[in-house]
Amino acid sequence: MTLPTHIASLYETMTQEAAYDGRPAKLFTLRNASGMTATFMDIGATWLSCTLPVDNTDREVLLSYATMPQHLMQTAYFGATVGRYANRIANGRFVIDGGEHKVEANQGEHTLHGGPDGFDKRRWTVQEQTDTVIVFGLVSADGDQGFPGELKATVRFELTDANALDIQYVAECDKACPVNFTNHAYFNLMGDTTGEDCLAHRLSISADQFVPTDANGIPTGELKSVEGTGFDFREIKTLKQDFLTDEEQKLALGYDHAFLLNTSVTDGKAVAVRAVSPDNRVELEVKTTKPAVQLYTGNYLAGEPARHGEQVKHQGFCLETEFLPDAPNHPEWPGDSILKPGEQYQHQTIYQFTF
Repeated sequence: MTLPTHIASLYETMTQEAAYDGRPAKLFTLRNASGMTATFMDIGATWLSCTLPVDNTDREVLLSYATMPQHLMQTAYFGATVGRYANRIANGRFVIDGGEHKVEANQGEHTLHGGPDGFDKRRWTVQEQTDTVIVFGLVSADGDQGFPGELKATVRFELTDANALDIQYVAECDKACPVNFTNHAYFNLMGDTTGEDCLAHRLSISADQFVPTDANGIPTGELKSVEGTGFDFREIKTLKQDFLTDEEQKLALGYDHAFLLNTSVTDGKAVAVRAVSPDNRVELEVKTTKPAVQLYTGNYLAGEPARHGEQVKHQGFCLETEFLPDAPNHPEWPGDSILKPGEQYQHQTIYQFTF
């Protein structure tokens, strides 16, 4: 198949220099009948690119970079599969069955996205590959980053002819352990070369509650109603409409908060989140089996590498489907974030595009 020019060049620029393990990365591109593409890298099981045929051009709707040195220096988790535990664990500690576990910290005293050597930095093995499906697998040893148990995980990406990227996560662990995978894609539905920030996008989230956090992004322990706050996305509105109007937003320099999805939209079939591009040419719907979604508006993107130059603040937004941040320390919250021996972690998230 003929690939969009910038994707074809990725196969050269991303493999010219070695990844973390001293070997070059491998890239894979899926393409559907309408000409949509999704490109992945085995390092981090990373979603590198997503192009949509809009107005006879291939519109790139993911933020990313173009070379392996840029990948090695970036700190924004662009498109990566993150784990074992996405988002934050306060003080890098949790208790299971009366026993305390300490995991490695990488954000001050806290643990973010699995620790300093999380799954985003690992080489995943390719277990299956077709024109429309790629399956990556990973084995994480007992004690990896301090997490208990040997964990075996797979992430399956399928690009459907309905223009959806269907992501399915499966994992098993031989000891009780917090497990929470997500994909950390940054979206700009106007395209990654427009130079526009993401705040003119319109967004709706089917959530009546959100999680307030402190200045370090650690939950305060409260589940707060969105009513009367800038976190109320129950009716579609622009990201900028109520931007920085709440104290919680000011602490985070924007939106970087988890929304507890209404249970009616966590069956993997109902639309939990909807985003619309400012030019009304692209719509994104998110469906998931996870109980929450983290909305992040790229508040710290400035200076991160881009395919052309550097990212700017708020250039893209993330919709990270997940268990709630620090949920292992809040067993009273919805969703069971502890995977037990003999059980299977199995979750799905679909990013459905209309253009």
